Amino acid sequence: MRNFIVTIDGKSYSVGVEEVEGTNAPAAVPAAQTVAPEKAAKAAVPEGGEKLLSPFPGMIKNLLVENGAKVKKNQPVIVLEAMKMDNDITSPCDGTVTFAVAKGANVETGTVLAVIS
Repeated sequence: MRNFIVTIDGKSYSVGVEEVEGTNAPAAVPAAQTVAPEKAAKAAVPEGGEKLLSPFPGMIKNLLVENGAKVKKNQPVIVLEAMKMDNDITSPCDGTVTFAVAKGANVETGTVLAVIS
């Protein structure tokens, strides 16, 4: 499954496209027609610390702080869009945030979004 963000009339939509073998589908889509989600930070997620889990499936609409930023307990750090509603996901404790997801990523319930250490 490949995920794309498509903008139509100024409104962005997250689209998942499944690759199917044995079809007459084109081999590649020109880059000008798609906008790839921002790339995830490749920094390793720390072993210790408090895991911030997705409470439900949705799309990461925005990361509200920089990777490695100091955050306070209950501070919003991620905007998770689900069923066309924006939901602030807050830090469970004080610490330094290390994101495990990127803007535009689709996540399932229980996915590790970040670690606060």
